[in-house]
Amino acid sequence: MPPINLLIKPASGNCNMRCRYCFYADEAQNRETPSMGIMSRELMHTIIDKSFDYADGSLTIAFQGGEPSLAGLDFFQDMTDYVKAHANPKNLRIQYAFQTNGYNLNDDWMKWFAENHVLVGVSLDGPREIHDRHRVDASGKGTFHRVTESIRRMEQFGVDYNILTVVTAANARHARQVYEFFKKNNYGWQQYIECLDPLGEVPGGHDYSLTPERYERFLKDLFDAWYQDFKQGRIVYNRYFENLVMIMIGQGPESCNLRGCCSPQWVIEANGNTYPCDFYALDEWLLGNIATDSFEEMERNRQVSGFIQWSMHIPEECKQCKWFGLCRNGCRRHREPVTADSTNKNYFCTAYKGFFEYAWPRLQEMYRFVMQNRR
Repeated sequence: MPPINLLIKPASGNCNMRCRYCFYADEAQNRETPSMGIMSRELMHTIIDKSFDYADGSLTIAFQGGEPSLAGLDFFQDMTDYVKAHANPKNLRIQYAFQTNGYNLNDDWMKWFAENHVLVGVSLDGPREIHDRHRVDASGKGTFHRVTESIRRMEQFGVDYNILTVVTAANARHARQVYEFFKKNNYGWQQYIECLDPLGEVPGGHDYSLTPERYERFLKDLFDAWYQDFKQGRIVYNRYFENLVMIMIGQGPESCNLRGCCSPQWVIEANGNTYPCDFYALDEWLLGNIATDSFEEMERNRQVSGFIQWSMHIPEECKQCKWFGLCRNGCRRHREPVTADSTNKNYFCTAYKGFFEYAWPRLQEMYRFVMQNRR
């Protein structure tokens, strides 16, 4: 059996913020049951037991939402206590991750993160005027101060964290400003993900919408700033750019959207319903329920659904494109709608082409640098 990666939503899509572009709030509204409530401790124990039986090598337990902290700190303390108290006969390497909006985390949370070596992802879209435009609380007020206060606490307690930034129209126009703000505050581990428009809509219709033109400009400006620091010996981790270099040196990228097809994932909702991807936690893609079904049974359902097989289809245009080896047609969610006559072409295709043409000579330089240092 393989190493497995679990993405658990212990508070379902429930959240103490009201981000205007939240893809999971939209996804939940497209299900028969939008919210699955709060996960019970007993169900979390079942997940651990079945994962210990199924996995080999390593087990990554990541929590996301909505906002996972709404399940309560006691829930997570019970989870780590249960893991420590139960046999791990395969000697699995267990890793924890926790994606949070950072809105309401006190010192007790920081102690739990630090004591259990939890890698925390904090959602922050840039400086105050950019972040507060779309990431607001239930009363519509900006959340920048509370989020950055949580980051300050993480640093005090020695918590490992990285920054997750959703690229919207607002920050796409100010890539260098966002980058310099992060650098000034020593936020050295950065990950950027493309903003998603609601399911079933033609993309580009909202004030936050990320169009291919905006994304291309963002990638170019961000790369310029990142490369300039690299040339001056300042290393700032950027997940996308680092993964491109990994591909160039012959390594498999760790980022799912650069693998060329979907990878097996386990997204587990608060009631145990299990789905193949965070972007497809929808009724039509239900694999089963972890409380009643085995991983083996749900894996068979994944194969029958054709979820991964569809993502392997390569459009004719991609086969002829000189950048396919780097782009690999990106994430399946950006190839919607999935229909028999769909071209399966990534919405951001032109953005990738423009960026690769622009950055290629410098990416080659970085490739040579890495290869020389490896030798």
